[in-house]
Amino acid sequence: MSLLQSFDFAALRELLGKLGADGWLLYDFHGINPAATRVLGINGMGTRRFFVLLPRAGKPVAIAHRIELASFDGFPGEVRPYAAWSELHGQLRALVAGKTVAMEVSPADAVPYLDRVPHGVVELIEGFGARVVSSGTLITRFAARWSASELAGHRRAAEAIAEIAHDTLRWAGSELASGAEVRETMLQSRAMEAIARAGLVTDHPPIVGFQANAANPHYEPKAGADRRLAAGDVLLLDLWAGPALGSVFADQTWMGFAGREPSEDVARVWEAVRGARDAAVGLLRDRWKKQEAVTGAALDDVARGVIRAAGFGDYFVHRTGHSIDRDLHGSGPHLDNFETADERTLIPGVGFSVEPGVYLTGRFGIRTEINVYLGESGPEVTPQQPQQDLLLV
Repeated sequence: MSLLQSFDFAALRELLGKLGADGWLLYDFHGINPAATRVLGINGMGTRRFFVLLPRAGKPVAIAHRIELASFDGFPGEVRPYAAWSELHGQLRALVAGKTVAMEVSPADAVPYLDRVPHGVVELIEGFGARVVSSGTLITRFAARWSASELAGHRRAAEAIAEIAHDTLRWAGSELASGAEVRETMLQSRAMEAIARAGLVTDHPPIVGFQANAANPHYEPKAGADRRLAAGDVLLLDLWAGPALGSVFADQTWMGFAGREPSEDVARVWEAVRGARDAAVGLLRDRWKKQEAVTGAALDDVARGVIRAAGFGDYFVHRTGHSIDRDLHGSGPHLDNFETADERTLIPGVGFSVEPGVYLTGRFGIRTEINVYLGESGPEVTPQQPQQDLLLV
C-alpha cells in the first residue's frame, strides 16, 4: 500500500489557501505526533526525526533519515535523505525558507491535543525563515474523520456495550437483592468478560463507582479498597471498546440506582445532566438543519448552561465531550469551552462524546455519555437508544 493513498490533495490545497499557507509541514519523532503518521499512512520504527511537506503547489517532499528510508517506500513525491544534523538543517532550510507552513501547534496551548510539535522544532523552522501557523482545520479534515468501515465498527461496538451496560447493572441489582456481596471490582470484571465475549477489545477496564466514588470522574476501583454496593446507592459504569486496538471505539456511561425510586436529590441531578446532554445534541441538529456552522465550544456552552441553571454549575468540572478517532480521546474538535477553548468547526465525518456530569464530593456523582457521528445527512447518536431514565436495579 502506498503512502497518502486516496489522500484528497484538492481539498488540502483549498484549505491551505484559506489558511494563507504554502504547505502542511508534518513532523514526528518517536510517535509524539500521531496525526502525522495517521495522515501519511506510515508504519515504521520512527526512531529518527522526519519532516514531510504537503505543498499547496507541486509534489510532496519528505526529509527522512537514511536508516529509516524504508518507511517512505511508495511515497508519492521526492524523498530527501539525511544522516548528520547538519544535513537535516540544510535540507529543512532549503525546503521551508520564505514559506508559511501549517504545523501541529496551538497558540497559547489553547487546545493541547493540537500542540504536538515541540517548541524547539518550531524555533528551528522559524529560524530558517518560515512562518508557522496552526494546522487545526487540517487535522479535523484529514486526521479526525472516520472511514465507512470505522463507522460500521463503531456502530456495532456501541450497541454491544449498551447491552453489556444494561446486563451488568441489572446483574448487580439482582445479586444485591439476593443478599450477595457486590463490589465495584466485581462489576468491573463482569463487564470486561462481557466485552471479550462480544468480540470487542478495550485498552483499559471500565470505570465503576458506587455512591461517593461516582463523584470522582476518573475513579479507579482497587481490589480490597473498593466499595460494596448498598441499597440506595448510585451506580456509575463508564465503558469503552471497539473491534480492535487502533479502531474507532464506542464510549458510554450508564447510571443505575439500587432501589425502587431514587431520592429527590438524585433525580434532580439526573434530570439536569440528561437535559444538558440533550441540549447539546439539540443545538447540533438545529444548526445542521439551518446549514449553520457550529463549534465544539458552542455545544459545551449550551450543555453547561443547562446544568448551571439547575444550580449545579460548580459541580460540572470537565468539558462536555471529547473527539473520538483512532484514539479514544482524539485529535478532532472537542466539546470544550471550559478546560480549553476549542473553536474548531464540527464537520461531516467527525465523531465525539457528549458526557456532561455533576459530581457532589462525598455524596454521589452522575454522568451520562453518548457518542455522536456527524454524517453527511446529519448527526447520528450512538447507541440508538440512549439512556433516558436511571436504571432501577
